[in-house]
Formats: sequence, C-alpha cells, structure tokens
Amino acid sequence: MKISACLITLNEERNLPRCLKSIAPLADEIVVVDSGSRDATAEVAGQFGARVIQQKWLGYVDQKNFALDQAAHPWVLSIDADEELSPELAEAIAKLKADPAADAPNGYQVSRIVYYRGRWIRYGDWYPDRLVRLFRRAEARFSGGLVHEKLELPGQHPILPGHLHHFTYENADDRANRCAKYAALWAHTAHREGRRARPWSAPLHALARFSKGFFLKGGLLDGAVGLDIAIGNAREVWLKYRLLEQLNESAKK
Repeated sequence: MKISACLITLNEERNLPRCLKSIAPLADEIVVVDSGSRDATAEVAGQFGARVIQQKWLGYVDQKNFALDQAAHPWVLSIDADEELSPELAEAIAKLKADPAADAPNGYQVSRIVYYRGRWIRYGDWYPDRLVRLFRRAEARFSGGLVHEKLELPGQHPILPGHLHHFTYENADDRANRCAKYAALWAHTAHREGRRARPWSAPLHALARFSKGFFLKGGLLDGAVGLDIAIGNAREVWLKYRLLEQLNESAKK
C-alpha cells in the first residue's frame, strides 16, 4: 500500500511540524498544496521532505481535489495541518501498509477528537467526528459548497482504531472569527442553491443545535467547556440563517 499524504495550507508554520511528524513514518510522499503562505510553511514542509506546490486559492473543494490530482500513489491520507495521528491510529495504518488485504475497501474512517481549552472533548457535537481520511485516490472526489467539503467515495468504510487529534482553535477570539467566516460561506452557498430563511429560522435552528449538542449528545458531561461549545455552535447556526435571511431580502430589491 503506497500512500500519498495530501495537505492544503496557508500560514501553518505553527501547526505543521506536529502534523508532519505524525505522518512522515507512514507516507511514501507528502504533498503540500500551499495558497500563498507568508510565514515559514514551505520551509517547514521541506524539512520533512514534502513536495510543496503553490496554487492560488480555489475554494475548499477545488483546492482539495487539486491536491488529490498531484498525488503519485494509489492511496491518499488526507489530513489538515492542525491535525495529527494518534499513536494508535498511526499503528493501525502501519498494519494496513504492512499487510494490505486484496479485498480492502475503498476507504477507512477515523474518529476525530478536538483539543479545546486544555482538554480533549469527548461528548457533544464534536465527538466522535467520523471522517473518511484514508482512501483509494481513483475512487474519490471532494464535493460541496464554499465550506464543509464532503468526500464522495463508494462502498463501506470501516473505522480504524485510535484518533485523529484536532487542535482546532487557538483561543476564543479565533473560534468566534472562524465561526463567523464559516457561517458567511455557508449562507452564500445556501443562497446560491435557492434556500430560504424566515425570521424564525435563525432562533429555531440555533435552539435545536444547542439542545442536540448539549442534551441529546451529552455535551453537558463536558461541564463548563461543553456549555461553551454548545453555545458557540448555536451562535454559528444563528449567524448562518440570519445571513441567509439577509441575502434573501437583498435579492428581492
């Protein structure tokens, strides 16, 4: 099993060493598609033997598909710069490489776990965040709107043991800024697709998101941090539908 590890980056010199250190022993090549970093991202990637390709930002979907197209090997490990393989997950992938099954599936899921406010989050909306990250390149393609791309891959995808560690936010301000960014991208995608939002859409969807994450999915078991996460997620949902409502109204004028 020959694996190309594929990343897209922009100003990731802080996160990249942790990520690349975890994948370097497993990857037969590392492909970093950079969209114009102004820090030492390219230099850090080079220290790990990565092939760095400069590509102007195409959007999440097209940028990730561009990265897939640069891969030389049949299998791809798709990973973000703010993620790393846990030792158990790395061991599971190493076993697949050492003894690949002739009837192996098209891809494997991993369980992503978020590190936030000094702890691993094990309940609520953020866990387990299961994603297909190891897959046959020829069978896969990313799709979706301006944000939250989705991997299209036929067949069943077994879950590998271990975790994909996600160091997602630097602080509360970083989280708030990114939530606002993703909400705007979602709203523009939804508006382009002809979706509608009413005055009650934002509060109702936000309340539903809070209730699901904090109560139904056990976010309350993470205590004050779980409450913080549930409120932040609800706020992002409120922003999404409020912005969509504004776009709908502007289109009428």
